[in-house]
This record gives sequence, structure tokens and C-alpha cells, in this order.
Amino acid sequence: MTFSIVARCAETGQFGVAISSSSPAVAARCAFAQPGIGAVASQNITNPALGPAVLSHLAAGQSAVEAVAQAISDEAFPDHRQILAVDGTGAAAVHSGENALGIWTSAIGTDCAAGGNLLANDTVPAAMVAEFETATGTLADRLILAMQAGLHAGGEAGPVHSAGLLIADKQVWPYAELRCDWTEDCPIAAVARAWEVYKPQADDYVTRALNPTEAPSYGVPGDE
Repeated sequence: MTFSIVARCAETGQFGVAISSSSPAVAARCAFAQPGIGAVASQNITNPALGPAVLSHLAAGQSAVEAVAQAISDEAFPDHRQILAVDGTGAAAVHSGENALGIWTSAIGTDCAAGGNLLANDTVPAAMVAEFETATGTLADRLILAMQAGLHAGGEAGPVHSAGLLIADKQVWPYAELRCDWTEDCPIAAVARAWEVYKPQADDYVTRALNPTEAPSYGVPGDE
């Protein structure tokens, strides 16, 4: 019911997840990222606990392959789970259990991995990776372009209704966490529009947190 991509930006060290599904609020359950550690998507018949588990293993020094394998070995229903992870070196790993739904597959590229289930066809993850590897711009820009490429390649077998973008930078809070939890229109387009609004202000929100005296105006009535 989901297709997603996890990635690292080799230039900035940011980690990110972009994800979409026919289910509501997919990013609330499936997208995880930790500054300096990695990014994880836990999907299919989702166990959200697997996201923090993989990040914990990554933080302990395991590679993406080791962390995913460890989390799956501790999981009671591994055949029902799909996990994508990328670590601090840009290495990626994917686990797809035999009971993943519908057409399911994955692809691993430079600093990224994409995967999905209930896909329209088995070319979707490879199209996402190819777009991410050749796209330019910020990590968020590239993740959104990868999701759009996945949608263009067929996306999910049925219509998608929710999507999300999660970016972890240097702070303990997300650099960006944008979601469309339900729409009858294209949720990936909704998240892309939200990013275009948020992108010019993203660094300002970090400044406001770290040093309000240097923060620019909010640009709202009463605070021009």
C-alpha cells in the first residue's frame, strides 16, 4: 500500500524520507530519521516500532545492513514487514518479507534506497532511485522529484491518498516534516507545494530556535 525512498545528502549530511500510500497518514507511522544517524521507512503491514529499532542499531555503530538484519531478527512477524534504511556512510539496506502485499520490490542506489508494495509494476523503485541519483537541489527537492518519478512510473496499483516528507539535519527536531494525511487529489503534489512554501523559511526557523535575537521577522500582521 506504499512506496517510499530513504536517502542521505552526502554534501550536507541531512537524512530524509519521502513516502506515499493509499492509507491515511502514512508518514505518521512509517517515516523515521535521526540527525547524524540515518533514515528508515517501516512499511507494508506496518510495525512502527521497527523504525526506532533500526535507528537505535545504527546509533550503536551498526551498518544499514546489520541494523535492518538485527531489527528483523527481533521481529515476531518478519515476513509481513518491509524496511528501508540508509546509514551515515550512505550505504542502504532493504528487507521485504515474503508476505509483502501485491507487487513488491526495491532498488538501492548511491545514498538511497526505494521500495514499495501493492505497486502498479516492478519498475517503480528503480525509477525513483534513478531520478534521485540524477536530480539536483536540496535533499528535499531530490526526494520529491524521486516520488514524482515513482508516480509517473505507475506508483501504487490504486490511488494514493497520503504522503509525507521528513528531513533530519543537525538539530534533534526535524528540519522539515511536511504531511498530507488524506486527500482525494494527489498527496505528493500537496507535499511538493508545501515544501515550496516552507523551503525559503526553513533555515529561519532553525535560527529562531537557536538564537531568537538574530531571527528575521515572521512576516505576519503585527510582526512585520
